[in-house]
Amino acid sequence: MTTSMTSGPDAHEAEAPTRTRIAPVFAGLLVAMLLASLDQTIFSTALPTIVGELNGVEHMLWVTTAYLVAATIMMPIYGKLGDLLGRKSIFAIALAVFVVGSVVGGLAQDMTWLIIARAIQGIGGGGLMILAQAIIADVVPVRDRPKYMGVMGAVFGVSSVAGPLLGGWFTEGIGWRWAFWINVPLGIAAIVMALIFLRLPKHKVAVKLDIAGIVTMAVAVTSIILVTSWGGTEYEWGSPTIIGLIVLAVVASALFVLAEHRAAEPIIPLAMFRSRNFVLATAAGLFIGVAMFGSLGYLPTYLQMVTGVNATVSGLMLIPMVVGLMLTSIVTGQLAARTGRYKWMPLASMVITGVALWLLSTMTVETSIPVLLTYTFVLGAGIGTGMQILVLIVQNSFPNRQVGVATASNNFFREIGASVGGAVVGALFSSRLADLLAERLPASDGASTSIDSLTPSIVNDLPDAIHDVIVGAYNDALTPVFLVLLPMIAAGFVLLAFIKEVPLRATLDDPEVEAEAVEAAPAAR
Repeated sequence: MTTSMTSGPDAHEAEAPTRTRIAPVFAGLLVAMLLASLDQTIFSTALPTIVGELNGVEHMLWVTTAYLVAATIMMPIYGKLGDLLGRKSIFAIALAVFVVGSVVGGLAQDMTWLIIARAIQGIGGGGLMILAQAIIADVVPVRDRPKYMGVMGAVFGVSSVAGPLLGGWFTEGIGWRWAFWINVPLGIAAIVMALIFLRLPKHKVAVKLDIAGIVTMAVAVTSIILVTSWGGTEYEWGSPTIIGLIVLAVVASALFVLAEHRAAEPIIPLAMFRSRNFVLATAAGLFIGVAMFGSLGYLPTYLQMVTGVNATVSGLMLIPMVVGLMLTSIVTGQLAARTGRYKWMPLASMVITGVALWLLSTMTVETSIPVLLTYTFVLGAGIGTGMQILVLIVQNSFPNRQVGVATASNNFFREIGASVGGAVVGALFSSRLADLLAERLPASDGASTSIDSLTPSIVNDLPDAIHDVIVGAYNDALTPVFLVLLPMIAAGFVLLAFIKEVPLRATLDDPEVEAEAVEAAPAAR
């Protein structure tokens, strides 16, 4: 396959970006990233009302699973297509698909159409973050890129609080359908800004899709996410369904590796794994995903259960975490851009996150709210210190013609880690909680020990004696799980210690990096 880059104004502007031109481009990218990240959090508070109105409580899990499966599968596909065809048109298509999915969701009259809408959103949403991070690589040299990546990292923190708050506000006020409709004007605005202001290199290629790789990856990803979603909830962990899905995931993953070895244009080239920094940063990112999403997934409910606040207030109580994430993400981005030194940042991130997990493990029902908020601030600071730097390390390891697939692969494995992390924490927590409830609430007391019935509102209405026992069991079941996540952080720290601090390139591409990539490609085949 031959790939030729067009010359002319577009290519020239990509090599000589100006702050005036980058500003509107960056604004559009932030909107796109906010749309994608909000869409994964906005339904956490709105979903119970949505499925109740559409009479589909039994299908509630599919509303989130459909999006997650579609988005995860599409990540490496968008990364590869962006590298081959140029990212401007692919980015606009991803935004358009996401907007279409939002319209379908806003008009949904039953659960089938709602699930279809979420799948369509996932097909588009899977490319928004990936392409946004890769587009920055097209217009900003690596040395200046941390400043922008730091702000992009802050978007994740904003969405983790804004999403649940918006979902609750829409549900209680103008209606849950606005969780979909809000995406339409924002998405259209991002498309317009991309079409007008994006000036990116264009590629003329004969695209040969890696069909075998796409199919085997889709089967593997779907199996993994279904295992993490269904295990311990819809099915017992030892059930034939879960065991069968695990076997299918292993077999499909092996076939995927074989397909990538044979493909002319693999969606996740095996040659990338010859880069030590890519392997170490991606593996560390996977471990971080396990620990980060495993802990964040249960903090809002914990705050509701133990402090007795409602969902909205518990969301507001996570603002210190967002502040910590935003501050450290932006500050480390500025420092990396000015000094060119960055290896210490993800290492410091591991240490701070480890301290935060230890602090969270010490929480009790008597812990004061200011102390709880301080712990969440430390957790946010730990996450923000290194998360986006790992993406920078990956991008700095490859030439721009491969930056899309490299960025997508890094995010792909982190998303897998997030799914596994949520499942691990959920399984450990549910098992401990069931045991503690059975031990502390004898059946003769007439209190239900069903985990499914333990919503914060129900627990808050129970008699004080039973309420205190359940809250105590909830705390004692969850807090030790944070310590279980510490080995993941330790493993990430060890991996990151072996990363080589390669100087950040001051131009949009580097002949040495390009040469290394060309040499590595045939060796992986």
